[in-house]
Amino acid sequence: MLTENHDLVQQEGSEQVSPCGMLLGRPEGHIFQIRDQGESCDSQHSSERQHGNQPGVGQGKSSQSSRGEKRNTETVQQEIPHQQSPCTCNNCKILIEHQNAHTGKKPFKCSRSGKSLSQHSHFTNHQIIHTKDMPHNCSDCGKSFSKKSNLVTHRRTHTGEKPFSCSDCKKSFRQKSILDIHRRTHTGEKPFSCSDCGKSFSQKSNLVIHKRTHTRKKPFSCSDCGKNFNGSSDFVAHRRIHIRERLFNCSHCGKSFRQKSNLVRHRRTHTVEKPFNCSDCGENFRSSSHLVRHRMNHTGEKPFSCSDCRKSFSSSSKFVAHRRSHTGEKPFNCTDCGKSFSQKSNLVIHRRTHTGEKPFNCSDCGKSFSWKSNLVTHKRIHTKKPFNCSDCGENFSSSSHLVRHRMNHTEEKPFSCSDCKKSFRQKSNLVSHRRTHTGEKPFNCSDCGKSFSLKSNLVTHKKIHTRKKPFNCSDCGENFSSSSHLVRHRMNHTEEKPFSCSDCKKSFRQKSNLVNHRRSHTEKPFNCTDCGKIFSQKSDFVIHRRTHTGETFQLL
Repeated sequence: MLTENHDLVQQEGSEQVSPCGMLLGRPEGHIFQIRDQGESCDSQHSSERQHGNQPGVGQGKSSQSSRGEKRNTETVQQEIPHQQSPCTCNNCKILIEHQNAHTGKKPFKCSRSGKSLSQHSHFTNHQIIHTKDMPHNCSDCGKSFSKKSNLVTHRRTHTGEKPFSCSDCKKSFRQKSILDIHRRTHTGEKPFSCSDCGKSFSQKSNLVIHKRTHTRKKPFSCSDCGKNFNGSSDFVAHRRIHIRERLFNCSHCGKSFRQKSNLVRHRRTHTVEKPFNCSDCGENFRSSSHLVRHRMNHTGEKPFSCSDCRKSFSSSSKFVAHRRSHTGEKPFNCTDCGKSFSQKSNLVIHRRTHTGEKPFNCSDCGKSFSWKSNLVTHKRIHTKKPFNCSDCGENFSSSSHLVRHRMNHTEEKPFSCSDCKKSFRQKSNLVSHRRTHTGEKPFNCSDCGKSFSLKSNLVTHKKIHTRKKPFNCSDCGENFSSSSHLVRHRMNHTEEKPFSCSDCKKSFRQKSNLVNHRRSHTEKPFNCTDCGKIFSQKSDFVIHRRTHTGETFQLL
């Protein structure tokens, strides 16, 4: 009779069990298991039942009526301990609250804030916000927490403890939840899918931001310029352009930092304080992390080895970045244009093209840059030009500028267009040229909608709307919208003609005029398909074509 009644309990319970397979427990020893597809529980005492041994159940109990059957069922539930017989139990509060996570039901409502929660424990934790009950204090910084577990996690920021390690790359984390998210970079798991386009993400926050690309919702608005953003991080980065928010200032040079720890490290550049000493060579370092990396130069230790190419690395971050060269993984996505990157630092730099942030400022002239490398190159304008051309003696501030200049002597043009076979010294010039074939104009004016194939043309065009002409001629006072226009104008005063033809020594004010002139010695690229006549200048070719088409024009 016990077996029949016990099966009845299972059948009634299985109809409401959520199929997630989670084990739920509590201190009294109760263990409830939510079975897949309502699977019946397996009593640990099944063998005892088969032999007639029914522990904890009185003899002679029967269920002769529906009332008796219900009563006997309750007796079974009471007298078989949960720790001996794990089974589904819908009468227990802990299981009911768990089922709320599946149904979306939130029965616990806060009377103060109106917020609803699915579990009583979450409701209790929420209430602490209103009562200001923060009994757990940090002895290092005095910060208070409502839960001891939050204090334990916070304490790791002081101790540096990272107890949760990744078994694949050995990287460590302070919280298990962060480790779980990190593990997805190895497994490729992306559990959060967009219902509109099907794109998947490893983090829920990324899905939330992505969803805004479908709704066109940009909830973060700049009060200064009115520009809107999908994500709060992009908004914060943009706001720095207006307010230049800096909380911690260096008393020596005036440089500002958003975090005190960064200021402390920076201060050591003035005090020459390097408290971390290498016992092998005596070299000192400003931070412990620099010392750890330096020590590997002595030991030759490279503990992170790639299983594909056997290449080894001294740091886990370099190893993880290298692994993506094999897997092709690009986990860092731009929420504005969808472009993906293998390293977060590359995404951060790319994001500046959308936000307009230029955090690297020149202390000499105040000019700002998006990349630190561009600032370093720019600084040489004020200080030195260490790269010298062995052919003509001209000096340059960067090696890349010297390489490009050297092509003027060698006439090397390694980048060729597959459509017209025209060659270029720089890849960027080839990319720009290719747009003449494809018709692509990716740079749009936000004021009038006009599109341009080159970003520089858009920048110049934008000044039409602002009527801004910031470049002034010191000789005649005339203003210009671009520096190149001012340079060309200045040649009218100086009569300078810096571009000379190596064949006839004729000089020109503009390089484009020299290029056109050079064709008179070498090539005639403009060919008439009707009569076969060739021309060195496009303007002459256009005029000639009218003799075939009969087209006329009138000068106004």
